Amino acid sequence: MALARETVLALLHDQVANDNLRRHMLASEAIMRAVADRLGHDPDTWGLAGLGHDLDAERTEGDFARHGVEASHLLAASGAPPEVTHAIAAHNEANTGVRAEAPIDVALIACDQLSGLVTAAALVRPDKSLAGMQAKSVRKRFREGAFARGVDRDSIARCAELGLDLDDFLALGLEAMQRVAADLAL
Repeated sequence: MALARETVLALLHDQVANDNLRRHMLASEAIMRAVADRLGHDPDTWGLAGLGHDLDAERTEGDFARHGVEASHLLAASGAPPEVTHAIAAHNEANTGVRAEAPIDVALIACDQLSGLVTAAALVRPDKSLAGMQAKSVRKRFREGAFARGVDRDSIARCAELGLDLDDFLALGLEAMQRVAADLAL
């Protein structure tokens, strides 16, 4: 039996107390689903990777060698397909040593960081909302290295490895997050 989104949501609510982290995971899921759809992959499978990628973030805080690995084990025990668990372990490849090899792996790395950039861009708007935000605003913030310093722009630029133009990827991610803005409190 395939892992259901509801199972991952239940794990999210059990494992993650921080509302902002929960919203980040939902945003990553939305972007992963949009990228999968654009590239002809299964949005449900890719969405699970986005939704579950930080399940262990609070538990492994400060121990980056375990972040991603513990989440992948937790999801594997719940029935997640190997491509999902590998992508989750690989999204922190610099610390886990698990290499990003498949498109889903690279997409998760890029989408994870893009969700942070789009969120930060929304939070500096007067209405702190995604409504009405345009992709050119995200592009402008992408170029501002001092803005959202924690966002790894090189990881976002890995969208090129998937055959996606950076501007198209930024727009795709923004649109995906706008569709779930209510869930993101943006």
